[in-house]
Amino acid sequence: MKRLRLHAVVAAGLLATAGCRSTPLTIPTAPVAANEKILGPAQGNKAGAMLLQFIPIGQNDRFNEAYQRALLSVPGATRLVDPKIEETWLFFYFLNVYDFKVSGTAVGPK
Repeated sequence: MKRLRLHAVVAAGLLATAGCRSTPLTIPTAPVAANEKILGPAQGNKAGAMLLQFIPIGQNDRFNEAYQRALLSVPGATRLVDPKIEETWLFFYFLNVYDFKVSGTAVGPK
């Protein structure tokens, strides 16, 4: 009987929270110019949430903020070449969390 209750609690917990991940999308960009150099890999992320499915918390700026954080992760970076974006969602009963991630190759002036 205790084992059945444990399974029920675990099942209820799994149903109360769920998560998904998007398929990564690579955005083609201009190649590295003659006056630029490759600085290395860069990555940044920013999370936002929806409270009660209609109150946004940090949703509007998360895409731009993730890109800016990726640039700041490599000193001297001015842009990303072929950035890849992906998003992870976590669903809770009253709150949904959306984590946006940007990665790519950082380039900067020579």
